[in-house]
Amino acid sequence: MLFDFSGTLFQIGTYADRIRAALPQPVDDAAMDLLLGQLEARLSDPAVIEAQRARDVSSKAHRHAFLTWYSSVPELALVAEALYEQLKAPEHWVPYTDAESTLSRLTFGGVALGMVSDVGWDLRPTFAHHHLDHYFSAWVHSYEHNTEKPDPLLFHHACRELGTEPAATLMVGDHPAKDGGAAGAGLRSYVLPAGAAPGSYRGLEAVVQLAGLV
Repeated sequence: MLFDFSGTLFQIGTYADRIRAALPQPVDDAAMDLLLGQLEARLSDPAVIEAQRARDVSSKAHRHAFLTWYSSVPELALVAEALYEQLKAPEHWVPYTDAESTLSRLTFGGVALGMVSDVGWDLRPTFAHHHLDHYFSAWVHSYEHNTEKPDPLLFHHACRELGTEPAATLMVGDHPAKDGGAAGAGLRSYVLPAGAAPGSYRGLEAVVQLAGLV
């Protein structure tokens, strides 16, 4: 079984918390609402949109995409680097409450697990920080392969590392096109609904049922 990272097993802390941690001065709720509104609005800026294209094909592209977005808000420009470094900091990521129990049950049931993520940095330190790295025997990061999901190359590489056939492998994620696109590579796929808050219950027991372990 292959898993996505962000929005599937982990979620990063809220932007409000992250901005407060990065800015040198306190930010009240009204000012924070304005900052968050500006961040959301800047996603429609042509320069920001362009920077997001193929952002996960390399570490350089990933960094450029996020720094372009953060810096587009004047009040955040000076802390854009700090906000980006938070993305790579294990302590800013929170596992969903049912992540560990799901991984444990799958592993106990003899299911080999791999990670396939569109990302710009190595995820193993984050999993190790939360004591979840030992469940995985394959790690496939998009930036290391100069491509992004749903490119079959990523899914097939993970299957080879696990020693499984694509037709016998399930990809679990939260993005219909990227993770669901594993079906185009000959895998099965299970797509979780979007919008789960950091540290919340994710409904991952469904994949335990799909593995026939219930």
